[in-house]
Amino acid sequence: MSQSTPQKTLTASDIRARKTGEPLVCLTAYTTPVARLADTECDLVLVGDSVGMVLHGLPSTLGVTMEMMILHGRAVARGIERALMVVDMPFGSYEESPAQAFRNAARLMAETGAGAVKLEGGRHMAETIRFIVARGIPVMAHIGLTPQAVNAIGGYKVQGKGADGDRIREDARAVADAGAFSVVLEKVPAALADEITADIAIPTVGIGASAGCDGQILVIDDMLGLFDAFKPKFVKRYAHLAGDATDAIRAYAEEVRNRSFPAPEHVFADEKAGS
Repeated sequence: MSQSTPQKTLTASDIRARKTGEPLVCLTAYTTPVARLADTECDLVLVGDSVGMVLHGLPSTLGVTMEMMILHGRAVARGIERALMVVDMPFGSYEESPAQAFRNAARLMAETGAGAVKLEGGRHMAETIRFIVARGIPVMAHIGLTPQAVNAIGGYKVQGKGADGDRIREDARAVADAGAFSVVLEKVPAALADEITADIAIPTVGIGASAGCDGQILVIDDMLGLFDAFKPKFVKRYAHLAGDATDAIRAYAEEVRNRSFPAPEHVFADEKAGS
């Protein structure tokens, strides 16, 4: 009996090699069933700290813990066969020192089976990225709008407008030079994203950036229309599952109240009846 060849799981090196190639398809996932769905099309699946807002009802990502990221990372790992799984480092787990960052990154990798970690920050995180990468942990960087710093930057504003573009350019060069295998560009002007994509040697992954980036990422609950607490401009709804779920729950409730559910085909007969 012939055996099929196992699918190759993508690595950080594979993602880096896609610079200027076919655009990278990236989505978040937080559970095993959703990870299985994303894995069929995605090159990279991010266990994002957005889980705090999307699944746990937190007002921001700042309350997300290492334990939460490990729990959801393990769940996602059970649904991944091909895509590179990247896990976000939560707020407070890497900013203190490169040594602290390495300890927590190593823990995330060991306890989830992730192929890489992601952390936010540009020039000021370059030393930390270099330290972690030198010790064998692939790092995906994240610059522009960095949600963990939302209080410091004054809200969810576009970053890099006008003269501020120099700051984002320098951040991109710094994380690339430090050894990051790719970088997320969030909520920056399209022309700036295109310039950075052409300037640095690692893939750029846009979210609210430009179609010219080397790849794109969205929060999966946003693009499926499941998370509708707010809708950023850069989100396209590819489905409206929250509405479908609302309709389904309403129909179920009506049938329970009028006793049409469960119907005879949903219940079990007494096997002794009629014997």
